[in-house]
Amino acid sequence: MKYKVMALDIDGTLTNSQKVITEKTRKALFDFQEQGGKIILASGRPTQGIMPHAKTLHLDEYGGYILAYNGGCVIDCRTKDILFRDTLEHEYISEICSVIENYPVGINTYEEDKIVAGHDINRYTEIESRINGMAIKYVEDFPKYVDFEVNKCLLQGEPEQILELEGILSEKYQNRLGIFKSEPYFLEIVPQGIDKAKSIDRLLKQIGVKTEECVACGDGFNDISMLQYAGLGVAMDNASDTVKQAADFITLSNDSDGIAHLLENIEND
Repeated sequence: MKYKVMALDIDGTLTNSQKVITEKTRKALFDFQEQGGKIILASGRPTQGIMPHAKTLHLDEYGGYILAYNGGCVIDCRTKDILFRDTLEHEYISEICSVIENYPVGINTYEEDKIVAGHDINRYTEIESRINGMAIKYVEDFPKYVDFEVNKCLLQGEPEQILELEGILSEKYQNRLGIFKSEPYFLEIVPQGIDKAKSIDRLLKQIGVKTEECVACGDGFNDISMLQYAGLGVAMDNASDTVKQAADFITLSNDSDGIAHLLENIEND
C-alpha cells in the first residue's frame, strides 16, 4: 500500500453536517482497513466524543488509534493503552479564568462523561455538548473545581470575542501554551507543543510508518499542521481557503462523501 495510515479529522471531515458517518464513507474506510490500512481519528474532541465513531469503524478490531484533544492524548483502540498524554498545569486555568472574567465567553474541560463548564454557558457551549454527546455540568468556581488532570480547556463565544482573546492569550502565553481556534467560536488551550501533526509524528515513529505513507484529511484551522506534515494532505471542499492552501489535494465536501471520493481516486496499490 502506498498509504498505510489515514489520519481523519471528525467534524466537517469524517462526518456530514448531521454528524453522521454515511454508509458510503463507512464502507470505503472498512475496505481501506481490510487492505491493511490503519485509521487515526485525530480530533479536538475529548476521548468520550470520539469513541462512538471509533466503534462505528471497528477500530478496536482493525487496530486503529484515537488522537484526542488535538493530540494531547493518544490511545491504541485495540489494547486500550494510552500511548501518550500531556496535561495543563493547574496554575494556567486560574490565570485564564481571570483574563476572561469580563468577557461573555464560556470555559470548559472534561471529566469522565461530563463537560465541566464555568463562567458563562452560551449557545456555543451547547454546540460542544451536542457534538460530543456529553452533558454539561456547570460549576460556580471553575478553577477550584478543576483539581484533576486535564488535557485541554476550551473557550466558547462569539467569533469577535474569541479572536480578541486569541490575541491576548497568545501574547501572554507564548512559548508556554498552545492557543488556537478550531472553529471561529472555539478557542483551544492545550499544553505547549501539542498539535495533531506532532502527535501523529510521534505515533507513526512508534508503529514504524513513514511520514510519506500517511494521508491526513481535515477542514479546520487545527488540521493545517497535519495536512502540511502528511505525505498527502487533503482538505475537504467545505474547508476555508486557508486550509485548502495548506493541502496537496482537495476532495469533495463532507456532505458529498469526500473521504470515500478520496479513497476511490488516490493511488494505493
